[in-house]
Amino acid sequence: MKLTNKHKAAIKSYLRAVAASGITVLLAIATDIRPEYAILLGSIVAPLAKAIDPSSGKEADYGVNAK
Repeated sequence: MKLTNKHKAAIKSYLRAVAASGITVLLAIATDIRPEYAILLGSIVAPLAKAIDPSSGKEADYGVNAK
């Protein structure tokens, strides 16, 4: 199965979101924190995961405006 660049960009974005979610869940379980704090932690971890990835910010590669 051949994946286009549009599909690869969408899959990478999805995997980045899953990784950020996994990190948040692991930290919440390991530290036994309240659910509302885990959500707050997730709101911090997800943008950090996107900021760390140098190729992020290219959502135009697979969005409605993609070529």
